[in-house]
Amino acid sequence: MAESLVTLENLSVRFDGRPVVDQVNLAVRRGDIITIIGPNGAGKTTLIKTILGIQKASEGQVKLARHLVLGYVPQHLSLESTLPLDVRRFMRLSGQPSGVCETALARTGVDHLIDASVHHLSGGEKQRLLLARALARKPDLLVLDEPAQGVDINGQAALYDLIRQLRDELNCGVIMISHDLHLVMAATDKVICLNQHICCSGYPADISHDPAFIETFGRPVADSLAVYHHHHNHRHDLHGDVVDGGHGDAPGHGHGDHEGCNHAHS
Repeated sequence: MAESLVTLENLSVRFDGRPVVDQVNLAVRRGDIITIIGPNGAGKTTLIKTILGIQKASEGQVKLARHLVLGYVPQHLSLESTLPLDVRRFMRLSGQPSGVCETALARTGVDHLIDASVHHLSGGEKQRLLLARALARKPDLLVLDEPAQGVDINGQAALYDLIRQLRDELNCGVIMISHDLHLVMAATDKVICLNQHICCSGYPADISHDPAFIETFGRPVADSLAVYHHHHNHRHDLHGDVVDGGHGDAPGHGHGDHEGCNHAHS
C-alpha cells in the first residue's frame, strides 16, 4: 500500500461551539487525487487549513508523514495593488533557487511571463503561477483550494490535466476543493462529499448515485459526471445544472465501492 501522507482521525473544528468540521476521518496516500466537494459553509476550506496547520483542531488528530513537504495553492492571490511585483520576484519569495523557480514556471507553462507584472496576469495565468510556486518546493502533498477559480472552461480542463501529470511526475498526493462537478469527476480518483461531516465518499462514477449525495445536491447528476474529453464544451454547477450551454459527453464508467451515511442536512 502507498505511503500515507496525511491521516485525519476524528477531526473536529468548532467556531464559538458550532461544529464546522465534525468527526472527519480521512487518509491521503502518495499517488492519490482526492477532491472535496460540498455546499457553501460545508467546512471544506477549514478542513484543508487544518491539514496545513493554519487552523487548530478542536478535537481529533492530524497526522503528517515524517519530513512531509507541502505545496499549497490558495483560492486567490491577494497582493497589494500598489506593490510593484513581477513574476520573477514573486517566485523568489518562495525561497527556492532561481533555476528551480524557472523550471517550475516552464512546467506550468508560464515561463514566458517571467518579467510580467503579477497584477496584469489573467485568472488562468495566476493559478499556474501559484501552482509553479507550490511545485518549486517539490512537494509530497499538493493542497489546492479551488485551483480553477477564475479560469475559463478550456483552461480549467487543461489545468486539471496538468495536476494529474504533476501527480504522476512527483509521485505526490493531491487533495483539492472544487465546485465544478463535471470536470472534477474526470480529474480525481476519489470524491469526498463534505457537509461538516463526510456524507459519502467513493469513486466518481459511483458517488453520484449515493442517497447522501443526492440529498445534499438536490438530485442525481449521473448524466453530468461524464469522463472529460477535449470536445467537452459546457460545465455544471453544484446541482448538476448546465451553466454555459453545449451537449454532454457519454457517461463515464467507474468501479469499486463507496461509503455513505444517511444523516439529514438542513
